[in-house]
Amino acid sequence: MRTNIVRHESMMLSYDVVNGWSVVEVDGEVDAHTAPMIREGVIKLIDEGHRHFVLDLGFVTFMDSMGLGVIVAITKRIREHEDSLRIASISGRMLRIFDLSGMRESYEIYPSAAEATQSAPSPGSLTHWPHPSS
Repeated sequence: MRTNIVRHESMMLSYDVVNGWSVVEVDGEVDAHTAPMIREGVIKLIDEGHRHFVLDLGFVTFMDSMGLGVIVAITKRIREHEDSLRIASISGRMLRIFDLSGMRESYEIYPSAAEATQSAPSPGSLTHWPHPSS
């Protein structure tokens, strides 16, 4: 059952637990105004004991550098607990942003949340984050 975490005029954040993964769905704009709300929402889930995350970006209509920054901040927090993070449902436009920023090789990116949650999580998938450059 999907639960709303944040409801804002330009963004909504909700989650559901699927096969051991907390699937966090972002719907709307991710910018300087909404990024801190996303960060706080995920931190709240971590504080409640959630450990393995899929960040579903399929409904993101806009993301700026603050959006990328919040993903990095979330990643660092999740990594502190040696937990897992996967990115799902990323559009081609956003995938290009991940490429240009050098972030693509640091994340497991899946075409959909369903594919990201097919296998149960294994702790420590972020132990090599960020990827060493070759």
